[in-house]
Amino acid sequence: MKKTKYLFGSLMLLLSLFLFTGCNDTDDGSYVSPITISEKTNGDWHLLSVTQIDETAKKAGLSPSEISLTDQFGFTTFGITLNVDNEGNPTSYAVSGSAPELFNEQGYWALDTDFPQTNGTPPAILLYEDAAKAHKNGKLSITSMPGAAPEMELKLTRTSNDVPFVSYQFKLTKN
Repeated sequence: MKKTKYLFGSLMLLLSLFLFTGCNDTDDGSYVSPITISEKTNGDWHLLSVTQIDETAKKAGLSPSEISLTDQFGFTTFGITLNVDNEGNPTSYAVSGSAPELFNEQGYWALDTDFPQTNGTPPAILLYEDAAKAHKNGKLSITSMPGAAPEMELKLTRTSNDVPFVSYQFKLTKN
C-alpha cells in the first residue's frame, strides 16, 4: 500500500511539472523585414578588377576568351554610386573615374527583383535615362552579392539580335 501511495505521489508530481512547463510563452522577438538587394548594393563602389569576356570565343571554346582590363584605359579609377531614398528604394546612380563609358555616366536605377531569385537567375540593376524610369538604357547583372565581405560583382553584357557577343565583369568593393 505504501508502494502504491509513493508511486501515485511521484506520478502526480511528475504530471504537475509537465503542466506548469507548458505555461511558458517563448518570446520570438519583434518582426524585422527581410534585407532587400537594394540595401546590400546601395552606396559607393570602387573597382577591384574588370574583365572583358569574348562571349563568341567562349562559346566556341577559343582562347583567349577573357582579357583583364583592370590596369588599362583608366579603369583603375572606376567607381559607381548607387543612391537610395529614405525608404531604401533605388533612385539615381553616378559613375566616376576616367574609364571608357560602357554605360551612361549618370541616370536612375531600379532592381528587377527585391530579393534573390530561387531559380538561380541573377538579379539585375536596370539603368534608366529618366527619373520616371521609362527609358531603359542598360542592365547590370549582379553575379556576386555583397554579404559579410563588402564585395560585389556586376556583369554588363552586349548583345546583337539577343545573342551576347561581349561582357564586362566588374569586381567592386564598397568604401
